[in-house]
Amino acid sequence: MMKDDIEIVGCGESEDVGRKLVLLIFKREQLLYDIKNYCYIEGDIMPEDTQHSRHMVQDVGEEGNVDRVTRVLDLAHADIVERLYPFTQHELSHPVLDDRLRERPVYGVFLNVPAAFSQTTVRLLAKLIHELLVCTAVADWMSITNPSKEETWRLKVGNIIARINQVKDFRNKRTRIRPHWI
Repeated sequence: MMKDDIEIVGCGESEDVGRKLVLLIFKREQLLYDIKNYCYIEGDIMPEDTQHSRHMVQDVGEEGNVDRVTRVLDLAHADIVERLYPFTQHELSHPVLDDRLRERPVYGVFLNVPAAFSQTTVRLLAKLIHELLVCTAVADWMSITNPSKEETWRLKVGNIIARINQVKDFRNKRTRIRPHWI
């Protein structure tokens, strides 16, 4: 299934009975598009007398600058996979890792969720994760080029993380349906 910039692919049944596998795919080009748009807007609303600073904020996608964005996207992706540990845990498959810079065409998140997990919850998580990746990169870029705006973006990141945690915790707990008062 393809929806805008996020492709949500149902992978089918898990080996665990009563669970399903889901793959969320975040396309790098779409993440960069949103990052560039936010940075363009941030630069555009800067005062006219800060022309050089404005260009620095808006040049997030330029050669060399995008390498920093790539590192931050990699870090944010690893962070969200760890935050979603109840759904993302995997056996160790790559015991050797290096820090080479690679521009991945996609960032994937594999989820092993209860069979009753809602498609709407998966869609919400996908949208929140996309926004988290983007806002984390923008916050980092602002910390370098426009420090007065960094806190604004860090607050956005914090709010998104809190929302993801709410969704994760709500769907990870058993809920008891109470009888209606009538």
